[in-house]
Amino acid sequence: MITLGCSKNLVDSENIITQLRANDIDAEHESDHSPSQVVIVNTCGFIDRAKEESVDTILHYAALKTQNRIERLYVTGCLSERYKDQLRADIPEVDAFFGTLELPGLLARFDIDYRHELIGERQITTPSHFAYLKISEGCNRTCSFCAIPLMRGKHISRPIDQLVREAEYLVAQGVVELILIAQELTYYGLDLYKKRALGDLLEALAQVDGLQWIRLHYAYPGKFPMDVLDIMQKYDNICNYLDIPLQHAVDAVLLNMKRQITQDQTRALIGATRDTVPDIALRTTMLVGFPGETEDDFMVLLNFVREMRFNRLGVFIYSHEEETSAFELKDDVPRSLKIDRLNRLMEVQRQISLEDNRSKIGKTYKVLIDRKDGQYYYGRTEADSPEVDNEVILSAQDRYLRIGDFADVRIVDATEYDLIGE
Repeated sequence: MITLGCSKNLVDSENIITQLRANDIDAEHESDHSPSQVVIVNTCGFIDRAKEESVDTILHYAALKTQNRIERLYVTGCLSERYKDQLRADIPEVDAFFGTLELPGLLARFDIDYRHELIGERQITTPSHFAYLKISEGCNRTCSFCAIPLMRGKHISRPIDQLVREAEYLVAQGVVELILIAQELTYYGLDLYKKRALGDLLEALAQVDGLQWIRLHYAYPGKFPMDVLDIMQKYDNICNYLDIPLQHAVDAVLLNMKRQITQDQTRALIGATRDTVPDIALRTTMLVGFPGETEDDFMVLLNFVREMRFNRLGVFIYSHEEETSAFELKDDVPRSLKIDRLNRLMEVQRQISLEDNRSKIGKTYKVLIDRKDGQYYYGRTEADSPEVDNEVILSAQDRYLRIGDFADVRIVDATEYDLIGE
């Protein structure tokens, strides 16, 4: 099983592996230990670079099939959902293509049926102490730049009791941190419970014995359910951390992006969030080079980021995606200028991150130990999500630490994106 793209794709791959193994099929995730008879590529189709990586990966395994080094090749996921017919015509070496909701059809290729009793029992491919918990599928938003609804469909929430059972199962397997993911966390529950129920879900998950960290990713800022912040303050095992992609700070750009929020509303939300949870770590994502974005627009965004001082920030450049409503606009910002704006914005964030990290020197934090590499351990504070955020680096020569355990770490030095501790 090969997985490309986001953590939501990773969860899908884990569910496929779980179904295969439950039917006595030896399935491994991205393993080079032994040759495989069958390869399944789970693709991403979000932006141009992701699509190119997916196509290149399919072509790599198609070549192996031509050389008789694998017997069968299947492709699933977002790219396959969106471009199935074109891919089928261009890469005939692939035995079959499947969309994002066609798992039963994929399993049928192995002469097995989808086993509903396995819902909640997932064999994770992450390190054994943390896992992603996908609370819903699809998205009802109409952001003009985003093709996700074309590939994932409408929003479908998973019931709270089902998610709690899955959390209990994962904790029993050794997981101490759950990272809640969805296309949009804050829409959760509207379809099932006729209200935004993320707070209710958090209340239920916080009661799971042994679950020490619950982390929130992908919270849409419009109509944010403020009760979530009160619940975050109420429970020690809900991380004071929020990933809330804002995309931009100029009202005209936000309007063309169909983001359903203004800069003033964004400022009010950030202010209320920090007032309610004073030590919260805020992660956001910005999109530069959207059609019509002027240099003045970009400077407003740059100054907004400089003023708001987000703890964590990532930047994408706009990708002109067919079938999205923004595709009707002229892609009038040159790629070189998009990249320049990305670099300038990240330079501002680099300085903010350096100052923020240096302010932690001399303080002690609870750190989850993720891995050992050479002479060093690498861990994370409550303010950091795996792979995308900062790490805490510790000498492995001083003492033995067990992967997946927590340690109290005093920070003795800092760089832009890492803390040095003891």
